[in-house]
Amino acid sequence: MATYVVAGAGIGATTLIGNPRRISAVSVQSSSQLALKFRRRTSKTFSPIYASVSASTAPVTKPNDLVATILSKVMQSDRGVLLAKDEHKSVAEVAQELQRFCVAEPVKCPLIFGEWDVVYCSNPTSPGGGYRSAFGRLFFKTNEMVQVVEAPDVVKNRVSFSLFGFLDGEVSLKGKLNVLDEKWIQVVFEPPELKVGGLDFQYGGESEVKLEITYIDEKIRLGKGSRGSLFVFQRRKP
Repeated sequence: MATYVVAGAGIGATTLIGNPRRISAVSVQSSSQLALKFRRRTSKTFSPIYASVSASTAPVTKPNDLVATILSKVMQSDRGVLLAKDEHKSVAEVAQELQRFCVAEPVKCPLIFGEWDVVYCSNPTSPGGGYRSAFGRLFFKTNEMVQVVEAPDVVKNRVSFSLFGFLDGEVSLKGKLNVLDEKWIQVVFEPPELKVGGLDFQYGGESEVKLEITYIDEKIRLGKGSRGSLFVFQRRKP
């Protein structure tokens, strides 16, 4: 902290003009009063004024703070559907900051395994496919969107929903995880399985996704798809 002292100074000048031949008791008395006032003015002191300037440095942001921030931005957003464009940008900025704290080879980190809730995607229709599209959401209300990663190389995606608000169902996919490099993985999924009411059947064909793991810890995992979509996964509590 730097401290500066600013002091004020200023003395008024008094000029006595008179005729030396006409000195009377009154003039002597007046002169004495003026001299007294002059002495009082010259003896007047000015209190110094102190101004303090503190140079504050920006605090170093910790990973835990960034994790709490990004979760607060995406929770209660229907996995990103309810966020405006500038809010998506804010989430991306925090994710970029977290990327600086990612472990060197996240695909080898044992924290990758476990059950994860998909709490955000910058492209809300990417996870869940047509069920999460603007048209699909008119009929299907998403209840849960879960990804399970099991050692050594199994990935299971599950989307549970309510059809028309009263008929429960789910879509699930099972895939094999392939490591491409220290950050990128590829998952090849079998045809999806649909369960709704008493029906249970598979449809469609195989599919694959590629995902870069940009951050991982005990609480969250961040991923970026091959087309640039940002995903936020939150570890499920046991």
